[in-house]
Amino acid sequence: MKDLIPWARKDDAARQHHDHDGENPIAALQREMNQMLEGFWNRFGKSTGDPDWPSDPSGPKSDVVQTDNAVEVSIKLPGMTLDDIEVTVSGGMLTVKGEKKVERQEEKKGYYLSERSYGAIWRTIPLPPGVDGEKAEASYRNGLLTVRLPQTPEAQARVNHIEVKQG
Repeated sequence: MKDLIPWARKDDAARQHHDHDGENPIAALQREMNQMLEGFWNRFGKSTGDPDWPSDPSGPKSDVVQTDNAVEVSIKLPGMTLDDIEVTVSGGMLTVKGEKKVERQEEKKGYYLSERSYGAIWRTIPLPPGVDGEKAEASYRNGLLTVRLPQTPEAQARVNHIEVKQG
């Protein structure tokens, strides 16, 4: 079976399949494909040169903390303004949408530059029972959105603390 795979053979015939650097042509093709794909994704990722662009493919970074009387959600939305952000609570879900459009035009002697960038985020977070969405408050400062959702008095009263014993 190894005789059928050229790069698995160690004889002179297999050496003829190598390029001038001594690299296997299959490995060279794979390396070139990887470089091409990395270049493509870098245009949309963190190396775009714009640190304010929300470029993480998994969505914006967020933290959810439950305190004694509320649920607090913090979401990083760098570079966005209040007009770019929409926050809703419905059906036990907190939804944050953001949309950023950047346009840059520059005209100097000998050239004209026009760049447009667009990015959108959408994050939906399930909320625990007993959260009062009607009394939710949101604030945005230095690229951090904080949403505070108070728990209803009934939900606070239903919490049973269970003692954990060494077993």
